[in-house]
Amino acid sequence: MKICVLPGDGIGPEIMAEAVRVLEALELGFEMEEALIGGGAVDATGTPYPEATSRLAKAADAVLLGAVGGPKWDTLPREQRPERGLLAIRKELGLFANLRPAILYPELANASSLKPEVVAGLDILIVRELTGDIYFGQPRGVEERGGERYGFNTMHYTESEIRRIGRVAFEAARKRGKRLCSVDKMNVLETTQLWRDVMTELAPEYPDVELSHMLVDNAAMQLVRAPKQFDVMVTGNMFGDILSDEASMLTGSIGMLPSASLDENNKGLYEPSHGSAPDIAGKGVANPLATILSVAMMLRYTFGREEAALRVEGAVKKVLAQGYRTGDIFEPGTSRVGTRQMGDAVLAAL
Repeated sequence: MKICVLPGDGIGPEIMAEAVRVLEALELGFEMEEALIGGGAVDATGTPYPEATSRLAKAADAVLLGAVGGPKWDTLPREQRPERGLLAIRKELGLFANLRPAILYPELANASSLKPEVVAGLDILIVRELTGDIYFGQPRGVEERGGERYGFNTMHYTESEIRRIGRVAFEAARKRGKRLCSVDKMNVLETTQLWRDVMTELAPEYPDVELSHMLVDNAAMQLVRAPKQFDVMVTGNMFGDILSDEASMLTGSIGMLPSASLDENNKGLYEPSHGSAPDIAGKGVANPLATILSVAMMLRYTFGREEAALRVEGAVKKVLAQGYRTGDIFEPGTSRVGTRQMGDAVLAAL
């Protein structure tokens, strides 16, 4: 069982160290090997996704990633920016399905910016298509037209791409609350009219799942008005990018949320939903729990180790119940700890 470990930039190495400690403590015989991606890879090799990393990622059963990016590399040519490495590995490995749970742990109800009664018990899964849409569509670019600069991108989806992500979402809903909300902008965008049509055509194959549709602007509003109305949400790449980050803040901190990006055979890339947080990098204060929870998702989806996944998730719940908090979720009456100390607490709970 081979895992490609990509610590990345910013706080990535710090949070990854704690995730690796958890994997080692489980003693399941994983073979782990590190490689470069993102800004650090640019500094070392001139490219955000080096060939050596590509070979290792393709040979591994799963990839565990920290975070990429930072202002240091923002002025580089677009093809050299750290985020291009993330897009490249998703595309190369065919990671088309992004699963982002947004779960509010009872102990963190006061950390949410919404009233506790609005978010208490929140448990949403957002399924985002990850390899199509406007992020990958061609043509794209900036050029001179009519004496001024002209920027353009292309949104497109094929029927098969929509059907593929739709099946992932329906199957996920079938294992949860059996409610699926498909998000589009069909009143304006023909691409998402096709999206709605295909989702509707899939629905009869899943008679036990209730399918609903919602326009993306309304979905954004409903997530902060009454988020518990949702069970599973499915949407395209751009809308999913925005809505999953919005949903993450309902839980009090994006530092708590894991994610999985899967191919058709459940090979996956697992990473926290947050970014590289360069402002706190190297200070030992970052929250490693999202990365540790990403390990739990990896155990569940790629390796089929449900018992081990539940152990990791149970350990995280226990440390929260014990009152341990990193700075992003700290409140009076709890114990403020750093990255390493939070990792120690999780290992003790395991």
